[in-house]
Amino acid sequence: KPQTSIANCRNAPTTHQPSGIVGGKTAKPHSRPYMVSLQVQGHHRCGGILIRNDFVLTSAHCKTEQDLTVVLGAHNIKKQEKSQQRIPVEKYHQHPKYKGQFLYDIMLLKTNATLNKYVKTVGLPKKNGKIPANIKCYAAGWGQTGPNKPGSDVLKEVMVKLQFDQECSHKWQNYFSSDQMMCVHSDKRKEGICQGDSGGPLLCRKMPQGISAYTKASGCDDTKYPHVFMKINFFSQWIKNVMQG
Repeated sequence: KPQTSIANCRNAPTTHQPSGIVGGKTAKPHSRPYMVSLQVQGHHRCGGILIRNDFVLTSAHCKTEQDLTVVLGAHNIKKQEKSQQRIPVEKYHQHPKYKGQFLYDIMLLKTNATLNKYVKTVGLPKKNGKIPANIKCYAAGWGQTGPNKPGSDVLKEVMVKLQFDQECSHKWQNYFSSDQMMCVHSDKRKEGICQGDSGGPLLCRKMPQGISAYTKASGCDDTKYPHVFMKINFFSQWIKNVMQG
C-alpha cells in the first residue's frame, strides 16, 4: 500500500495506510448506525460517518484510483446482512488544500442513503467547541487489530483519552498541527487505532470530534506515539459550504 514520502523516516507517521482498532471490544450490533465502511471491490479500505443522508465524512487520503463503495447499516462486513446498503459515491470532495500529506486530510463523499433504524446520521460539533484533555472518547472501525494482522469482520470500538496538544506536538513535532488535529492515548497498553480505520470517528460525549488520520508507520501499537485525528470543528465552515453547494 502506498505511504507518504516522509513515512520512510523512522518515527514518521503514515496516512496512506488506512487505520483499525487494537484491543477494545466488539461493538453492539447496529449501535452506531452512522458508521460507514468504505470499500474497494468488496474489501474494506476506510471508515467514515454519515452526517446527512447524502454526505459521508472521511479522510482525504482514503480516495483511490478505483471507485469507493459506501457500505451502511453493517455490523459484519463479510456477510450479506439484510440491513446493509451498498451505494456508489456520486462525487468526491477532497479538501482543496489537501496535498497528499498530513494537513487538510478530510473529504466529503456525495451519496444517497436511505435512513432507517440501521442507517442514521450523526450530528457534528459546533465550530469553536472546546474539548478538555483526558476526557474519555471512543474510536470505532473495521480496520486491522494489530500490526500485520487482518482487519476485523465486525465493528470494533475502543476507549481512549484525549491527549494535551503539547504532548502531541512533542511527539509528532512538525507533523502535528494543533489547529487542525487532536491526538489520543490509551490507559491500557497497546490499545487504539491501527491500519484500516482512517476516516473513522473519534466520539467524545457521544459527538464525533475527530476523523482518524495517522499512527506511527512502523507500529501502530507503539504506546509512545499518540494516535492523531483531524479536528472536525476546524473544518465546520468548509463542510457546511460543500453540503450547501
